[in-house]
Amino acid sequence: MDVAVGAGFEAVFVDPLLGQVVQQRWADAAVAMAFEELDPVSAFPVVPGRRWGPGLWWSATTGRHVVSGSHAMRMQLMVLDRDPQVVGMAGRPVRVLWRDGRGRERSWVPQLFVRYVDGSGMLADCPSHAEAGGQRARTAVAVMAEACAQVGFVYRRLERLDEVVEANVKWLAGYRHPRYRGRTGLLEKVVEAYQRPRPLIEGASVVGDPIEVLPVVFRALWGGRLTAPLDVPLHERVLTRAAWEGAGVGVGAG
Repeated sequence: MDVAVGAGFEAVFVDPLLGQVVQQRWADAAVAMAFEELDPVSAFPVVPGRRWGPGLWWSATTGRHVVSGSHAMRMQLMVLDRDPQVVGMAGRPVRVLWRDGRGRERSWVPQLFVRYVDGSGMLADCPSHAEAGGQRARTAVAVMAEACAQVGFVYRRLERLDEVVEANVKWLAGYRHPRYRGRTGLLEKVVEAYQRPRPLIEGASVVGDPIEVLPVVFRALWGGRLTAPLDVPLHERVLTRAAWEGAGVGVGAG
């Protein structure tokens, strides 16, 4: 590992009270700071000629925007936004500093921080392909894993989704806003209609006019109240069912 023996990690972040960048011992910052609520410590780069650039993702989990730096990261935000164990997310909230074996200062800014309901955290990068970032990124994997292990976090390089899963998650994400719960009681009727597995359109038609009901069905699929296989294209005959109590909403749900 490209870290000096006995060397400590430092954290650099924007202090929400001071409104300025500060540096603090990593172990102290990881305990004291809610990274999921911090502004980016540095902006995502804009690469000329690249189709996708930095943007904002409105999170149904937090009700706030999360800065994203690429299409690959935006897709991971969609997946995490569906996870009932996730309670907070932030883009590039912290820079981790360390010294290599020659005493030179090195740093890495993970693209994403995720907070889970049990209080644990994840630092993650969202590469567009396996070799993205080159040698520097490969070194960062080992360094970030060590830094996270010291404070009870985990580090991940999140793999890109299958194209079909990606398309389905994108579609369902369009219904993540609470307004798609529909009129009072409609969501509960939708869930009841799928207590036994049935084609998606069949359950919607049982409840009422599909024009009114289908957005609620998609909202329930997004939030995990209903499940359907996401590794096949969503269509009107896809087998859909009510989720059992406490089930997650991973991309393979159903």
